[in-house]
Amino acid sequence: MNEKPIAFITGATSGIGLETAKLFATHKINLVICGRRRQRLEALKKELSRYTKVFFLEFDVQDKNAVFEAVDSLPEEFSNISILINNAGNAHGLHSIEDGDLDDWEAMMDINVKGLLYVSKAIMPKMIENKFGHIINIGSIAGKEVYPKGNVYCASKYAVDAINQGMRIDLNKYGIRVGAINPGLVETEFSEVRFKGDKEKASDTYEGYQPLRPEDIADIIHFVVTRPYHVNIADLLVLPTAQASATIVNKQK
Repeated sequence: MNEKPIAFITGATSGIGLETAKLFATHKINLVICGRRRQRLEALKKELSRYTKVFFLEFDVQDKNAVFEAVDSLPEEFSNISILINNAGNAHGLHSIEDGDLDDWEAMMDINVKGLLYVSKAIMPKMIENKFGHIINIGSIAGKEVYPKGNVYCASKYAVDAINQGMRIDLNKYGIRVGAINPGLVETEFSEVRFKGDKEKASDTYEGYQPLRPEDIADIIHFVVTRPYHVNIADLLVLPTAQASATIVNKQK
């Protein structure tokens, strides 16, 4: 396909999704930016429209009907998605399994697993028709190692890892590239959500070492999607230098 690519990015209003949208825009990739916060989407569209064509969709990936209605509402100019960045995801709470909150568990499964599936199901048909496309699933080191009190969050990211592998196998016959980027510790709003708005606890997560920045992951995503089409980076674990594993971080006192 020779036309300018269109990238569909979920969770585009903050963190990795936001920085990926900004970087893609500067490289003239047309964008469909998605999220739940309309004001942020409107502001981002205004900012990025200086560089490329931008359309936004306001919906929650947990809402199956809203996902399909949003994708179906895309104008023709933005309907031929060739890059899907499944970035929307959250961690809720950090508790031992016996103290876990059912609402937290449901939110993580609904957003991280079911939401990814809903969006993919809505976008894949056009890619299959074109026999062309690239799906990037944003996983986590939590999908490679289970750590104390990670239980259900880790389970949701292990599911993403399995879905990524399954997608790659099943979509292979259509010539669609599928890969996952699995970050370690990245300094975003993520920890504020995990700690229910406790900014002090969230800040402590990143004290004493240099975590990854959202820009670091955005740069890697851009690298992955711009490889020659015969190259598919299938599964990539990315850690800050200070992090050796899910639980081993070299923090300086």
